[in-house]
Amino acid sequence: MIDLVGRGVAQTCDGVNRRDFLKVGTLGAAGLSLPQYLAAKEAGAVNPAMSDRACILIFNLGAPSHIDTWDMKPDASAEVRGPFKPIDTASPDIQLSEILPRHAKIADKLSLVRSCHHLGPAVHDSGWQIVQTGREFRGGVETPHAGAVVSYLQGRTNDLPATVILPEKMGAGGGNLPNGQAGGFLGKAHDPFTLDADPSQPKFQVPNLLPPPEIGTVRLDRRRKMRDIVDGAVRDFEASESAKLLDDNFHAAFRLMTSDQARNAFDLSQESEATRDRYGRTRWAQSVLLARRMVEAGVSLVQINWAKVDKEPNGGSWDTHDKHNDLLKRFLMPWMDQAYSALLTDLSDRGLLDETLVLWVGEFGHTPKFNTRAGRDHWGHCFSIALAGGGVQGGVVHGESDDRAAYPVSGRVEPRDLMATVFHCLGYSPDTELHDTTGRPLPISRGRVIDQIL
Repeated sequence: MIDLVGRGVAQTCDGVNRRDFLKVGTLGAAGLSLPQYLAAKEAGAVNPAMSDRACILIFNLGAPSHIDTWDMKPDASAEVRGPFKPIDTASPDIQLSEILPRHAKIADKLSLVRSCHHLGPAVHDSGWQIVQTGREFRGGVETPHAGAVVSYLQGRTNDLPATVILPEKMGAGGGNLPNGQAGGFLGKAHDPFTLDADPSQPKFQVPNLLPPPEIGTVRLDRRRKMRDIVDGAVRDFEASESAKLLDDNFHAAFRLMTSDQARNAFDLSQESEATRDRYGRTRWAQSVLLARRMVEAGVSLVQINWAKVDKEPNGGSWDTHDKHNDLLKRFLMPWMDQAYSALLTDLSDRGLLDETLVLWVGEFGHTPKFNTRAGRDHWGHCFSIALAGGGVQGGVVHGESDDRAAYPVSGRVEPRDLMATVFHCLGYSPDTELHDTTGRPLPISRGRVIDQIL
């Protein structure tokens, strides 16, 4: 086992293994990538004028009801339309639910797609997989998360990972399927970096940026000596194939752990109290604010998963099979309305919105009719998403659903089309090729760009 402190030279008794290196810098979560951006750019896969663009993906776990938010049907029967009324917005072409008053004020920045559709199983993890990767999981090696694709193509441009997930990864979704948040066939080197902490806490720290226990009392101002020890350890084993594979990952993880740039990016204490209050003081809302700091610092793709809420049905998620109207009105929509509108306004005021695509998505929609428990159930046949910034038009609607918001009647959009649009807005042609672990070429998306909203 490698000993990084206590002796002048690293020693091993049984050879270098991945576990030794995972203990320093937590490689498995670091979202580390190979330097392939320049090669992709040289091959014409990257638009140089767009290469500094970013994406913030807001993923509302449990899936918001489209008919109570983006695609209201006021003329439908009461069992379909629900109790909420539509209101006018800053865009003459858009009406939204009355429980989204702050969204209404920024609707001129939004592009709504009301005709999303997928045929995957109506279980959460299947929906997560499809929406985040653009492909349905059918066994075998998992398709990489969109951020893993960006990591593969772009590589690390500074001390921060290419992709960050806040505040934690998705858990199990009930279908015993992968959740779509891994490097997949691109390998664990491209797994997104995950926060796994609560940024709303007064003493918030990023676990993966803390010195691991193996370092003991060694101070961070002695990092150069530690780095020399690590360099020596790797050189001793660079003839080993496994050591060659670990080298780049280890140094990138170590660089992240000891980086002032990374620490500053995650330091919410640098934000004013007024700014933090404007987003909201919940774990989820502070993650939204942290996402803005991430893209400012140069992270290419930040995903914010809706955070669990203790003592609420379904963990406080959008999976509102029970007490649907109460949960939406009491905290789900108010929290979302506050943080989302604050994010778009903040990005716009800072001159970042034109370069930052912001997505508002879930894994599917909810049934047009209420169930017997005053809730709505899973529904993948039709749902809505919202996009803003990053080259997207504001104040427009694409696609139309039927009179119950049950099925698209025009402009149908599938998750693969959404992923193609995300990659396009980040500067990558959808037919850009990846190579899996066997060297087989695959396009980053088999979808079409939604040109109507660009």
